[in-house]
Amino acid sequence: MNVFKGYLPGGYIDDAGLIHREFELTALTGQAEELLAQARQTESASLVTRIISQCVCRLGDIQPVSETVARQLLVADRQYLLLKLRQMTFGDRVHADLFCPWPSCGKRISIDFNINDVPVEESSAKGPLYQMTLSSAAGEADREIHFRLPNGADQELISPILAENEAKALALLLARCIRRIGQSVMIEESQIEALSPLARKEIEVEIERVAPKVELDMEMSCPECRRLFVAPFDLHNFFFGELRAGSELLYREVHYLAYHYHWSEREIMDMTVEKRRKYIHVLADEIERLNNSDQI
Repeated sequence: MNVFKGYLPGGYIDDAGLIHREFELTALTGQAEELLAQARQTESASLVTRIISQCVCRLGDIQPVSETVARQLLVADRQYLLLKLRQMTFGDRVHADLFCPWPSCGKRISIDFNINDVPVEESSAKGPLYQMTLSSAAGEADREIHFRLPNGADQELISPILAENEAKALALLLARCIRRIGQSVMIEESQIEALSPLARKEIEVEIERVAPKVELDMEMSCPECRRLFVAPFDLHNFFFGELRAGSELLYREVHYLAYHYHWSEREIMDMTVEKRRKYIHVLADEIERLNNSDQI
């Protein structure tokens, strides 16, 4: 079995306060490839939860990994696992096209990078709760803030809202992550909306500072206009797009193996891409051998 072993940049903290970071990750099966290929953008977070639960066979002492645990993983940990799944499925190199964001240019730009070169930053403090003090300039009477970091459950909830109302999605996210403002522990969206813009900004900056990071923003220079810009690499959409592009090949591989070996679709779809293609190569070699023997 193709298994990748590694450590999450953050980690899952269980009810006893134990941190689980070491994981074992298995490759996508054909069923998982098909599921992600058919995903709509608004349901990508929930599908990532399902795929993590299916592909992470061990997380620290937790085995198997339930969807509940996958949903509670930090955003950066989920990104890291998805990045490794992409690497196991399509290899180290990423080739993509984007367009220069400057209106006077807009030329197509090709990017090429190695997944192993993506910067990953481990969190130094593991939480689960963090504390900060707002500056006096933030203008809040209650300056002590306690918060947790965003996780998969937050992503699932706010993803459908984000496309329609980014401000509302952010207010909801902060209401979920902030656990205490002064002595108030029942945080609602209205309390977040009542915070000054500077107070909200300070909280957002501190959350980003202490969180583990998978750096998916790339500094680039347009070869046409020579201007510099930052290109966000949308891992979810890119990976799912690659799977959609490869879905026809997946079905052809299933047909090829089913036709020659008389295996069921379920049996073949339960295989990883690596195992499917090993059988295809063996079969192709055998067919070539038989054809050559007939010519002798």
